[in-house]
Amino acid sequence: MSSMSRRRALKLIGGAVGVLAGCGRDASNIIGSISPATASAAMTPACIVRPEQTEGPYFVDERLHRADIRGDPADHSIKPGVPLRLEFQVSRIGGGACAPLTGAIVDVWHCDAFGVYSDVRDAGFDTRGKKFLRGYQTTNAQGVARFLTIYPGWYAERAVHIHFKIRSTVQGVPAHEFTSQLYFDEAVTDQVLKQPPYAGKNGRRTTNDSDFIFRSGGKRLLVSPARDARGYTAEFNVALRMG
Repeated sequence: MSSMSRRRALKLIGGAVGVLAGCGRDASNIIGSISPATASAAMTPACIVRPEQTEGPYFVDERLHRADIRGDPADHSIKPGVPLRLEFQVSRIGGGACAPLTGAIVDVWHCDAFGVYSDVRDAGFDTRGKKFLRGYQTTNAQGVARFLTIYPGWYAERAVHIHFKIRSTVQGVPAHEFTSQLYFDEAVTDQVLKQPPYAGKNGRRTTNDSDFIFRSGGKRLLVSPARDARGYTAEFNVALRMG
C-alpha cells in the first residue's frame, strides 16, 4: 500500500460505511421459522443480521490458515497483550430457514497493543513482511470459527476494533462476501487499557461514539467480552442472506 496517512485513508473510505447486510434488516431480527434440518443441528444458530462496514486500508489477503493469530510466522515472536478468545457463529439465511454456514472462510485482522498493523506501510510505521494478528479459520459443521488473539489497542481517529471478512461458496448460490468490524464494550476496554503494554501508549483514544465509522451501525457490532482466568472471551453471531 502507498504511504498515505491514516487520516487521509480513513476519510477516503468514510463515505462507504454503513451498508446494511441483506435488505436492511435490523440486528434484532431473528428468523422465527427453523427448518427440520436446522432444528436437528448440534447447535441452533441465532440468525442475526449485522451491518456491513468498510474493509479499511489494511486488509492483506495473507491466506494464513491458523487459529492462534498472535505470532509472526517469520520469527515466531508473539505479540504482547491481554489474551482474547474470539468465537464467530456464522449462519445462512435462505429459503425461509436459518442454518449454520459450514465451510466459510472467516478472516480476522487488527492492530497490536500500540495501534500497529502488520504487513503494511503507513506514515507511522513500515511492517511489510510481518504477519502478526492476521489469519483465517473455516467454519465447522456448526458454523463456528474460533481464534486466539489479543485485545486490540487503539490509534488516532478510530475506536478499538477488529476487522473481519466472511467468504463462502455454497452449491447453487453465487459466491458471497461479507466484510465488517467488531467493537468492544467501553467499560471492558477501559480496564484492559490500564494494563501493560497498553498503558504505555500516550494520547487520548477515540471512543465508540466518537468514531465516524462506528456511528454507521456500530452498536449492532458490539461485543461484551467476559473475563476468565486467561484473559477475555467473546462470541459474535452473524447471519448472511444467501438466497
